Amino acid sequence: QVQLVESGGGLVQAGGSLRLSCAASGRTFSSYTMGWFRQAPGKEREFVAAIRWSGGVTYYVDSVKGRFTISRDNAKNTVYLQMNSLKPEDTAVYYCAADLYGSVRLVHSTTYDYWGQGTQVTVSS
Repeated sequence: QVQLVESGGGLVQAGGSLRLSCAASGRTFSSYTMGWFRQAPGKEREFVAAIRWSGGVTYYVDSVKGRFTISRDNAKNTVYLQMNSLKPEDTAVYYCAADLYGSVRLVHSTTYDYWGQGTQVTVSS
């Protein structure tokens, strides 16, 4: 069983920054691929970013490239999402997720085995 707990969401003005954290339980966290998704009201859950177990390979949706950075600290069992130059369209509930089996289909939510409860990010204009 893996538990994921997100933190760091909040209200920020457009152009501002937030850093989301996701703390994971589990002795083999370092082997998981970790992802961030978001869901805005009335919209489907959307892939944002993912990072392989070593931290050396990352993936981003085009809309956040150059603004968001995903990283991980395997010693702390934590994955981060640094969000800069935030826009009102980034407003959503952000979820972290764990893929235990190293799937190649990282943009698909069905790939992930465990999910956090989500943290709200609101960007005002």
